[in-house]
Amino acid sequence: MAGSENSGSRVRTGNYTSAMAAMDPTASDRLDRIESSLAISQLPSRYAMALDACDLDALVELFIGDVEAGAEGRGREALKRWYDRVLRRFYRSIHLICGHQFDFVDADHATGSVYCRAEHEDGDGWYVITMRYEDDYARHDDQWCFVRRREYPWYSVDVTERPGPEFVRWPTDVTLRAAMPMRMPTWRAFWKRGDPALPGRLSARP
Repeated sequence: MAGSENSGSRVRTGNYTSAMAAMDPTASDRLDRIESSLAISQLPSRYAMALDACDLDALVELFIGDVEAGAEGRGREALKRWYDRVLRRFYRSIHLICGHQFDFVDADHATGSVYCRAEHEDGDGWYVITMRYEDDYARHDDQWCFVRRREYPWYSVDVTERPGPEFVRWPTDVTLRAAMPMRMPTWRAFWKRGDPALPGRLSARP
C-alpha cells in the first residue's frame, strides 16, 4: 500500500496519511485507521513466526521500547533475556494463530484478543496448549507494537491425551491454570441461565 513501509518486523504507517491530511482530514483519519488496522493485524502472526524461529531480535522488536519484562527489568534487551530463558524450556514449537479481533481506544492505542494452538516438544512428549492471548497495542514513532500480552489457556496436554478432568498437565514446573472459558462473562452467564444440573452431565469438571 502506498505510504506504508514494511521493514523486517516493523510496520510503519503515516507517511501517505500525513500527505492526505492537508486535503481532507476525514479521509486522512479513515486512511490512518485502515493502515493501523493492517499493521496491528500482522502482529500476532509475526510474533508466532519469530517465536518458533527463535528469532529473539525480531520478537522483541514487536514490543514497545520500554516494555515490562518482569524480573528481567524493562526494555527490549530485558525482554530478550526473558525470552531466551523461556524458549529453552522446549525444543521445537509451532504456534497456530486464528480469530484475531481488536478495537481502537484512540488513534494510537488498541486492545485485542487472538486464539492460538501452540505445540511444543519437551523430551519424549509433544504438548498442545490452546489459549487466548489478550493484548494491548500502541503506536510509537509510526510503529504499532505490543505493549503487553497475557495468555489464558483452555488446556495443556500431551498430543496423545484428551483434556480433562485435569486440563493442564504441562509444563510441570510452572503453575498454569485453565482460565478459559470461565473468565468470559457471557459464557458464565449463559450456563447460569439454564438447567443447573446440565454442566455436570456434559463435563467431568464443570
